[in-house]
Amino acid sequence: MRPFRRSHPIALSLAILAGVFLQSTNASAGETRDIVVAGGCFWCVEADFERVRGVKDAVSGYTGGTVANPTYKQVTGGNTGHFEAVKISYDSGAVNRAQLYDLFFRSIDPTDAGGQFCDRGQSYSTAIFVSNSAERAAAEKAKASAQAALGRKIVTPILDAKAFYDAEDHHQDYYKGTNRVLTRYGVMAQKDAYKKYRKGCGRDARIEQLWGSDAPFIGN
Repeated sequence: MRPFRRSHPIALSLAILAGVFLQSTNASAGETRDIVVAGGCFWCVEADFERVRGVKDAVSGYTGGTVANPTYKQVTGGNTGHFEAVKISYDSGAVNRAQLYDLFFRSIDPTDAGGQFCDRGQSYSTAIFVSNSAERAAAEKAKASAQAALGRKIVTPILDAKAFYDAEDHHQDYYKGTNRVLTRYGVMAQKDAYKKYRKGCGRDARIEQLWGSDAPFIGN
């Protein structure tokens, strides 16, 4: 299937990638700020955004629901209202929220309301959580821009922020973990299991189909 998108990779790549990944090392330090997004598997969102210059940390967690201090099993089992989400802390002098939201939309399938890739259900759905009018305005602008670029309806909602609960320790930085885990492919290090999962789930294949050369994190 041909991707449903307008063909103008040069403008987007220069505006987004050059402005973020190729940031000058002389950029002045700004305030530390946060955004919270849900993009399916939080391992993948964390892995993507921790490589963006200006991002100080990305923490996997749960938000949007009604259950306090939920567990991974509770969230993925349903009925908590929570999403798998990531809190991204960044230096506002090196990168801004508008750039991060643009990158976010191009790192997910924002046309899918039922989950992301092989992970199905509400807890794996996409969303942006905003705490103030400035965040909402930036998120709405990024959503409109992404919809125009893709040429398809974007279903990712922009929601009021709720309490964010850190996920269990073993979910943090899973993509670079060295602990050995049992998988369908046998026993291997977490970082290798992560690569197998990401490829097997079809995340990069679908994002590349949708966004082509505008996709910033393919194979991350």
